Amino acid sequence: MSSGGVGGGVGGCTSIVWFRRDLRVEDNPALSAGVRAGSVVAVFIWAPEEEGHFYPGRVSRWWLKQSLAQLDSSLRSLGTCLITKRSTDSVSSLIEIVKSTGASNLFFNHLYDPLSLVRDHRAKELLTAQGIAVRSFNADLLYEPWEVNDAQGCPFSTFAAFWNRCLSMPYDPAAPLLPPNRIISGDVSRCPSDTLVFEDESEKGSNALLARAWSPGWSSADRALTAFINGPLLEYSVNRKKADSATTSFLSPHLHFGEVSVRKVFHLVRIKQVVWANEGNTAGEESVNLFLKSIGLREYSRYLSFNHPDSHERPLLAHLKFFPWVVDEGYFKVWRQGRTGYPLVDAGMRELWATGWLHDRIRVVVSSFFVKVLQLPWRWGMKYFWDTLLDADLESDALGWQYISGTLPDGREFDRIDNPQFEGYKFDPNGEYVRRWLPELARLPTEWIHHPWNAPESVLQAAGVELGSNYPLPIIEIDAAKVRLQEALSEMWQQEAASRAAIENGTEEGLGDSSESPLIDFPQEIQMEVDHEPVRINATTAAAARRYEDQMVPSMTISSLRVEDEEERSSNARTSSEDSRPEVPSNMNTTDPHNEVTYHEGLPTVRNNPLQFNESFRTVRGRRNRFCRQLNLFTEACAVTPADELEAPFTDRMSYDNRLGTGERCAAQCDGLRQAIRSCPCKLSFFSYWANMLLLLLP
Repeated sequence: MSSGGVGGGVGGCTSIVWFRRDLRVEDNPALSAGVRAGSVVAVFIWAPEEEGHFYPGRVSRWWLKQSLAQLDSSLRSLGTCLITKRSTDSVSSLIEIVKSTGASNLFFNHLYDPLSLVRDHRAKELLTAQGIAVRSFNADLLYEPWEVNDAQGCPFSTFAAFWNRCLSMPYDPAAPLLPPNRIISGDVSRCPSDTLVFEDESEKGSNALLARAWSPGWSSADRALTAFINGPLLEYSVNRKKADSATTSFLSPHLHFGEVSVRKVFHLVRIKQVVWANEGNTAGEESVNLFLKSIGLREYSRYLSFNHPDSHERPLLAHLKFFPWVVDEGYFKVWRQGRTGYPLVDAGMRELWATGWLHDRIRVVVSSFFVKVLQLPWRWGMKYFWDTLLDADLESDALGWQYISGTLPDGREFDRIDNPQFEGYKFDPNGEYVRRWLPELARLPTEWIHHPWNAPESVLQAAGVELGSNYPLPIIEIDAAKVRLQEALSEMWQQEAASRAAIENGTEEGLGDSSESPLIDFPQEIQMEVDHEPVRINATTAAAARRYEDQMVPSMTISSLRVEDEEERSSNARTSSEDSRPEVPSNMNTTDPHNEVTYHEGLPTVRNNPLQFNESFRTVRGRRNRFCRQLNLFTEACAVTPADELEAPFTDRMSYDNRLGTGERCAAQCDGLRQAIRSCPCKLSFFSYWANMLLLLLP
């Protein structure tokens, strides 16, 4: 692929400009080349089947729909329109468009994921053979991957070395291009647009809620960039650790879809840095350096994908192919539904479902818990992020999950487990983030908000929290997870040693690289299933072990990789050793037939324990518990939590019913909730508001 300009011999010709993840008219080299060459046919081809496992998720498709609409509006204001095509083979569709429009040029901007690299090479090969001039450009990176190498001309293997080289390149990144003043439209009379369907009827209601928080499109991206540079950027170095406030740029979905160019972001931020440097504003300079490092991580993700095309499937460190991942779909379900029993993890997963977004710190917390504590295959987590995040980005997600999993040369230490309790007080010290997304814990004092299992019974009762009922007990002890991780690492090194010995003895062909190891299949239902399948819990004593009720909160991608400074690394090292207090109740080594809790390999499991809604609740506390349980079931059926504070119409929320159950099931839960409210002691302040409001809102 060349990145040069358009040469002579193409003036006055019709050119196809193939839009992909560059949905903007500003700083778009392919569009600028088409305008210089003559008339333009702007094309977008929707061929999601080409992505294989990585079919775009619901929220990502919603964003794409809005972004394309704004791009079409912008192109029409300049004199042309956007032709949209539905296809299962992008290259075949391009050939048909070339024939129907009589185009002699094809211009597009580079992509760096392995599927796009293969597709773009094929397009160039086939169209060039038919006499079409095909040229491609860099519109997604500061420097092309093949431009950044070490002194020997080899790719860098660590982020620090890569980014230092980028900052010391002998030439600056190209300046962003201005949008064209006008575009001459090519003849599209024989090339009608297809109507693209990005959402079905069941998704429209829930997608409508996204529009309250997000504004896709390149003009919105410009406004977001300007607002960030003139506002939060100044204190970015201080506030970036706060999960309970808007401290990030929120540019990642705009960058993923190419609504704003990374070159524009880089140059505008550097201009601000120069201004602050002249003013002697060292805090501002530090913030700029940290923010640019996050831009560098995005650059590095493309660099890694280009030089290691299988990085989204295989660990880059070969010995990790021997790691014994826990293939447990029960664990996977609990994690994505936000009911692990660790408040910061659960709050993050519920925010992910509700908004399609996660603060980068919370991404690290939930992904680290997934890999280190639950020991689930990292590819499962990466795929789930791809399905659920607005900024789902294959290259960034692969980099982030490989970093968290310790599968990169400069990744996190694999034997390091971050305690979610300590992480909670570090990134959400006042518990506001947890209270926002876990309303069942909203009344807990800050002292206990990140470890409710340690709270006295009187505190739990006053807060309306019943562990194991309206909020789950921790799925596994952190201490037990550390022991299990060490055992798994020992097994990994033993298997690697055995493999090396076999190589030396000539009984094995070779250790090879990680691409030789078989992949662990994705679960059949990668999307959330809603049922009452029991999951593992912990218990302190037989008397304290309560029936486990699934917290039926639905689980709906820049990456989970973050920049750590030395202070944070040392802080993590200190907190990881401060395990004097028990973090969760210790497991039992017996079986309690009354609570039907069984224990297997140190991890308790609940079996065949359906909720008993018809049991007699003779006390006020019993009626309160029944109300809480039925409210949870109704909440699950409608796919709404009290955190929403009833702001959105229930008609919108009922659109989730396609995923979570039938209309009859919702109606049954409404009846059950109505009966529970009538028997609830509504004079208690905790229930009076919700009881009266819900009676009015129930259908």
